Amino acid sequence: MLALAVAGCGANAGGLAGVSAMLGSGASEQGRVTRIFVASTRKPESGDSSRIPRFNLSAISIPPGHQPGVIEKPSFGSASPGRHFVIEGERKLDAQRFQQEIATQLSGRVGVSRDVLVFVHGFNTNYDEARLRLAQIVNDSGFTGVPVLFTWPSRAQILAYGSDKESATASRDHLEKLIEDLGQAPGVGRVHILAHSMGTWLAMEAMRQAAIGGKADLGGHLGEVMLAAPDIDLDVFRAQMSRLGSVARVSVFAAADDRALSMSSTLAGDRMRLGALDLSNPEHVDDLKGLNVRVYDLSKTKSSDMFRHVTFAEAPSVVQSIGTQLATVRTEDKGMENKQAQSFIDPQAGSPTPYAGDGVAPAIPAPVSTAPLLAPGAAQTPSSAVR
Repeated sequence: MLALAVAGCGANAGGLAGVSAMLGSGASEQGRVTRIFVASTRKPESGDSSRIPRFNLSAISIPPGHQPGVIEKPSFGSASPGRHFVIEGERKLDAQRFQQEIATQLSGRVGVSRDVLVFVHGFNTNYDEARLRLAQIVNDSGFTGVPVLFTWPSRAQILAYGSDKESATASRDHLEKLIEDLGQAPGVGRVHILAHSMGTWLAMEAMRQAAIGGKADLGGHLGEVMLAAPDIDLDVFRAQMSRLGSVARVSVFAAADDRALSMSSTLAGDRMRLGALDLSNPEHVDDLKGLNVRVYDLSKTKSSDMFRHVTFAEAPSVVQSIGTQLATVRTEDKGMENKQAQSFIDPQAGSPTPYAGDGVAPAIPAPVSTAPLLAPGAAQTPSSAVR
């Protein structure tokens, strides 16, 4: 439980520094400002019992000396914009205004800048931690589209794993509606989903529900679905993928040395978690057969995370690779969208190759030290991209 708790999301907020002019300049006095849209199913501090979810536009200041993969925070005392991540403020929005603001942000954009990235955090993550993590990912990946955080009521407590799972379950309908609404936003390109840990289960459940409702591809706007350290039972994942079929382009970031998922597996009666697959084990590779997914093996990848659970965001090369994947998935030509949805751009080669699902996928770019990227039914062949 300690491993799961500490590995939740790894950063404490510096507190609010006052509400700023949310649509003004992209830089504060001492830091660069990243703005993210937030949809939250958390209970507000005011005690307001009105219907959720609630929406806002948040501003996070990133210090000039920011190091990729790190959320700079003070050891004690208040955060300083010159040295730390600081949440500068938020502007509350109602549901209609939220959609209008998204449309305004998308208006006039071209290419991948018309894309939306929805981030769903994991277990043991408080509200401010979730906002800081998305700001860090957007900054370090170079994502130029519109970032949206979906934050659910994690209790952010060591012994609240079961409670968090119930809270995530209760948020499925709201996440489903959010991604469907984003798929209908005027001017939107692709709606990408990046989820972490327990948030991957929530994201896949929401997408499964959308598929049952006949909206699996979000009206042709579904982009990349990236599952980082997914805390999902393998049998559950098979059921989810059977609903999505070949529509979703799902990538899994797994690591056999993920200590947090090892504990999660123990709590679940030693049932294997998708994010802890050992891709050097033929039996684990067999478990993936026919699922139409690409798997990135992050085992032993250098990261500051001692529990190996947040490597996707804290290893600079991995988060930059995520940015590359998001940046190369689109085509400018609207008439090419259906064809484009069937291709995968190898960031090493810079040219499209068929997205077959069951095959050898591109490796994480050097200098990450990792085994070849595997997919079900593929031979374990070395990749020339791995150094």
